[in-house]
Amino acid sequence: MAELLKGNQVASAINERTHADSDTMIKEHGIVPTLCIIRVGERPDDLSYERGAMKRAAAVGVAVTKRLFPVSVSEDELIAEIERINADPAIHGVLLFRPLPRHINESKVCNALLPEKDMDGITDLSMAGVYAQKPLGFPPCTAQAVIELIDHYGVDLKGKNVTVIGRSLVIGKPVTMMLIKKNATVTVCHTKTRDVAAEARRADVLVAAAGAAGMVNADFVKEGQTVIDVGINWSEEKQKIVGDVDFDSVEPIVEKLTPVPGGVGGVTTSVLMSHVVEAAKRQYER
Repeated sequence: MAELLKGNQVASAINERTHADSDTMIKEHGIVPTLCIIRVGERPDDLSYERGAMKRAAAVGVAVTKRLFPVSVSEDELIAEIERINADPAIHGVLLFRPLPRHINESKVCNALLPEKDMDGITDLSMAGVYAQKPLGFPPCTAQAVIELIDHYGVDLKGKNVTVIGRSLVIGKPVTMMLIKKNATVTVCHTKTRDVAAEARRADVLVAAAGAAGMVNADFVKEGQTVIDVGINWSEEKQKIVGDVDFDSVEPIVEKLTPVPGGVGGVTTSVLMSHVVEAAKRQYER
């Protein structure tokens, strides 16, 4: 049986650090770290994440303000609001829910945001910071959650072979760069990879971020592996949330495995709040 790498322990550790840093900012400098949520429409998944984020913010001393728009909002209106937020020193970070409606140029709207207020790696400059290993902005919260989880459980990456399944800008590409920073040797698999299972089996650590329910089965893994499942998928067959990993077939083989739910996903809002407090600290130092 695999050791389950549960996210609640990781989230608790991050929350404790974040709360302490937030208290310091408030008591010593009179600055309340503040997150602005920008939401267009009322997608159920956005609303669910928003509720979780607000609950987490209240627990760690982060204030939250919202900018809510109908799906009919224009691109110009959104950009004008972002520019107002950019100029507001009382707002330290922004979470913009995506995808935006089709009539809006999402890239243009995202890049209107200052990278120092970009809490989830949605601007080009934030991503450049990840690739160049410079604090221009912040990495995507889910990608950093993977690293936080690996660090918390003491998984040594130095010189290890890591395979990442998926090359998205949200997880696959940024987490690859972050793993390289940890001195791992990284292989990235995608839809054009000839034999994904064979590449996965060679890895000491496997990060599944393909967005395909149960894709990683017993053929993809070997004994002694650590498997990080980033996937969050709704299974009609099982009528529940499942990961990219077929838990029942993989868990008896590998050494360590993240559950879904209860793994990486539970860490992301804690990472988000840590980014807000860090953004407030950076602004004060500037």
